[in-house]
Amino acid sequence: MQPKKAAQHKELKPADLKWTCSYKFFKFETTDEIEEATEIVGQTQALNALKLGVELHAQGYNIFITGLSGTGKLTTVQHTLEKMRPKKVELKDYAYVNNFANPDNPIALEFPAGKAKAFKKDLKKTLAYLKKKIPATLGGERFLAKKKAIINELNRKHFEMTQNFEKKLRKEGFTLGHIDEEEVTRPEVMVLTKKGPVYISQIEKLALEGKYDEEKFVKLTQKYSSFQQELKDLIKLSIKITEASYEEIEKLEKNEVEKLIAATFEELKSKYDDKKIARYLTSVEETIKENLKFFKSTVELKGEDENDSEILPHHEFFRRFEVNIILDNSGNKKAPVVIETSPTYANLFGTIEKTNDTSGAWVSDFTRIKSGSLLKANGGFIIINAKDAFSEYAVWNNLKRLLLYNKLEIQDVYQSFNFVPSVLKPEPIKVDIKVIFIGNNYIYYLLSNYEDDFNKIFKVKVEFDYEMDRTETALLQYAKIIKKIIKTENLLPFDKTAVGKIIEYGARYAESKDKLTTRFAYVADLVREAYYWAKKGKMKIVTADYVTKAYRERYARHALTERKQKEMIERNDILIDVAGERTGQINGLAVYELNQISFGKPVRITAAVSIGNGSIINVERDAGLSGKTHNKAVLIIAGYFREKFGKTRPLSFNANIVFEQNYGTIDGDSASIAEIAAIISALAEVPINQQIAVTGSINQKGDVQPIGGVNEKIEGFFDVCKAKGLTGSQGVIIPEQNVSDLMLKDEVVNAVRKKKFHVYPVKRVEEALEILTGIVADEVSKTGKYKPTTLYGMVEKKLEEFRNAGKPKQTKTHAAKKETKTKKGNKK
Repeated sequence: MQPKKAAQHKELKPADLKWTCSYKFFKFETTDEIEEATEIVGQTQALNALKLGVELHAQGYNIFITGLSGTGKLTTVQHTLEKMRPKKVELKDYAYVNNFANPDNPIALEFPAGKAKAFKKDLKKTLAYLKKKIPATLGGERFLAKKKAIINELNRKHFEMTQNFEKKLRKEGFTLGHIDEEEVTRPEVMVLTKKGPVYISQIEKLALEGKYDEEKFVKLTQKYSSFQQELKDLIKLSIKITEASYEEIEKLEKNEVEKLIAATFEELKSKYDDKKIARYLTSVEETIKENLKFFKSTVELKGEDENDSEILPHHEFFRRFEVNIILDNSGNKKAPVVIETSPTYANLFGTIEKTNDTSGAWVSDFTRIKSGSLLKANGGFIIINAKDAFSEYAVWNNLKRLLLYNKLEIQDVYQSFNFVPSVLKPEPIKVDIKVIFIGNNYIYYLLSNYEDDFNKIFKVKVEFDYEMDRTETALLQYAKIIKKIIKTENLLPFDKTAVGKIIEYGARYAESKDKLTTRFAYVADLVREAYYWAKKGKMKIVTADYVTKAYRERYARHALTERKQKEMIERNDILIDVAGERTGQINGLAVYELNQISFGKPVRITAAVSIGNGSIINVERDAGLSGKTHNKAVLIIAGYFREKFGKTRPLSFNANIVFEQNYGTIDGDSASIAEIAAIISALAEVPINQQIAVTGSINQKGDVQPIGGVNEKIEGFFDVCKAKGLTGSQGVIIPEQNVSDLMLKDEVVNAVRKKKFHVYPVKRVEEALEILTGIVADEVSKTGKYKPTTLYGMVEKKLEEFRNAGKPKQTKTHAAKKETKTKKGNKK
């Protein structure tokens, strides 16, 4: 019986293969006649979410922005914040000052914007004033008279004590002298002799030589020891009297300058009406009163100008009164928007600088505290790349704590390495910051699922779409975006044909006739490069031809791998048939994703069948070259065969499926139709037309499902056919759902128009089989079986042959024994 021929299948017309932008739609001749875009295009939902995050001022409403690169996330955020951020906010200045009670914990002071500088200047003036006034006050006649009286009284007491002790010594034959020890002179009890005062050691020497009476020497020594102890007591009493006098003088000094200091700082406190600042100024007052010696020792340089500088011999002491301004918002009125391009720990949170002292130790103080971009963004927004933030040491955990507790702690990052060159722990600063992370969905879902508290602090997700509907409004918006790029970068004007061609490529990037890409970074590159080629051609206006050239040149720059693949196919290093028929062999279509481009190429898929139990062996999987999606696709194919041929009898075949000359990983399910066709061809022993390539996935019921990269796949097979010679019968089978995705290059469209190439859409796998073999696939007879003249009828016949061939054969002896046994049974 002759196989029943299939009817000719519908193929796509040239108009179905590409959407062409009608230039007549535009009411301008060049971009000089239109306005540039002022609004964000194609991101309505993302903008609504972003506005919510910006305007809703509540705990945890920080923003995480996701989307493909090139969709304008950063530009959109900047534009939106510029329009929506509050125009008037109460910005603050921040400064660190010395904690006189505990220098390791510097105090953070907060000022209204612009006031920190004024405070620093006023405090400096106050100290300069006191440096002049305190010495002047303590040099006054009234104070000096009081001080002199105390000193005179001290001298009188010392003289009286010394005289009384001297009298007592002389009565006993002693006197008071002095002894020099290591450049220090101390009082010493000495023995009076005819020759004058001598040390007791000299008398001892005479006694040892027998020149001095021993008994008399013993009595003398006893008296000496008594007087020596009395001298020590006298010295201690003298020191106490001296200390008391100095304390009295110090108290006198404090009392003398107390009103001066109090009045000076009272004026400063009234100017900066803040309790914390007042407490700090009070501690400054107390420190000055306790350290008047530093003010007394200041020497004034006299010159013509009263504002001449002063020599400060105690510089380190006066360093304690410095004001370290770590954030100055003077002149800023709008809420700050900070873009941190390098989110290291120090750049974000700030740092504590260290210096190496003369002993080799690392030291620091409050004047070396430096702020980071988070403090600069206080009261506003900070934009950070999420990937960068998570790749930097210690950033995420500290940022999480800041957003949970609204406290910024400036610490030494080296503490985390157990290497602590600074023990400073500055007082935390209360902050109010909106953090905007820019990342991708992978990072977002990873954090959302596995990171504690992430969902508490990033409650707003803004997802940027990579495409938008192709409406008349969208076409005009595209034209305005092109104008904005031209105006911003001072490029040549584009005529309407060039604008239309760019929009067509926008649809190509989106892989849809009904969509346009919103990855405007690609569009901007195309505009720039079209301008380059037009400029090189000495044109004054960019036309469509230069846009096409720019696209082709851009593609060619990244297409070395594609060119090498084509060369290997042309030389038959990679075996691909684009003419004739082969059984169990078909041209599938694969897409290669490179850094900047993707391209398609045909791949030979073959099937080998044998008697078996219905197993389909995925050679790629067994070789470790198959991805999970492809593994699943092969299991679905097995399900399809059970659905079609395994309901009334067990499947009696095994099949090997292999991608020939493939040495890399295969993934995806778009080869499902091709794999089924190869197995069917091998089982039915019906050849497949090698002029037709096929792509498309299926479900277990045989419905064809859409795939990705349809344009690249069609163009890849076309290029190979063109290189080997177009026959007029070559073409590609695609899922019908992918027809709306077609934006093929003009060369393919023209070939279809001239009937040199064909594109066939299918809904069912059986349609594809009929195109590939020319035989009706699955007509069913009245008995419920496939007609023997159909493709599936031939498969059923082969399966029956396999099943019969697989049954064990009975020998004659075995058959005779069975017959005898049956006869005996009948007799019974």
